[in-house]
Amino acid sequence: MDFATIIGLLFGSGLIGYAVYGVSLTLPNGAMTFVDLQSLMIVLGGTIAATAMAFPVKEVLSLYTNLWAVFKGDTHNDADTLREIVGLAAVARKGTSDLEKATAGVKDFFLKDGIQMIVDGHSEEDIRGMLETRIINRELREDAEANVFKTMGTLSPAFGMVGTLVGLVAMLFAMGAPPAEGAGDVDPAAKLGSAMGVALITTFYGALFANLFFIPIAAKLRSRIDKRNTTQNMIIDGVVMLKTRKHPILVKEFLNSYLAPRDRVYED
Repeated sequence: MDFATIIGLLFGSGLIGYAVYGVSLTLPNGAMTFVDLQSLMIVLGGTIAATAMAFPVKEVLSLYTNLWAVFKGDTHNDADTLREIVGLAAVARKGTSDLEKATAGVKDFFLKDGIQMIVDGHSEEDIRGMLETRIINRELREDAEANVFKTMGTLSPAFGMVGTLVGLVAMLFAMGAPPAEGAGDVDPAAKLGSAMGVALITTFYGALFANLFFIPIAAKLRSRIDKRNTTQNMIIDGVVMLKTRKHPILVKEFLNSYLAPRDRVYED
């Protein structure tokens, strides 16, 4: 699990919840003052509906999968991939047939495809070109999925404002209506303040969902895309070096450039 995402969400929700609770202590309805089903329906319903109109069905349906991927986290370790490529470099120097046998133990599909291209006899230029094309197209697909959450982060405050306008229109028409029988002397300012508070709750919901949920998730997905790009570019250089049968020490030193100094592999 990605504990940074979980802790961030819980910490942010906790701080906002504590602030809301502190403010609500002086209110007649307490914390329930900030709970309004109609406002929630306008913000979430409008955001989901507009997102479904803006993107293909397949990308909208991928929301759950991407959301689970964010909370699940990425257990991939580039240092382990580097060690695997260095080990394959020693095998590649023995011959293509030995490298083909070693392919069965490779779990990374991108690396496995690159090795298969070596076995099939493709040139260095063709291998690099095909693998780089795969990176470009994968990035386009994953970026489109991340844009779904980014768009939701843009739309939810807008629908929060729509809900506020709906509440203000209803409030103004109610103020112009004659008082109901038996209403007695009701303070107009109290009615105005209460109605205004309900109208602004939708703006609160829109800003909350956008800045605590949708936009951070989109940024997390973009970060995962960038990290995967770095990993796969490292694999491309490693595969090309396997093709040219470079010495494992040279392979290790070259691929260490992709890793942060604290993560680099120095053992033989």
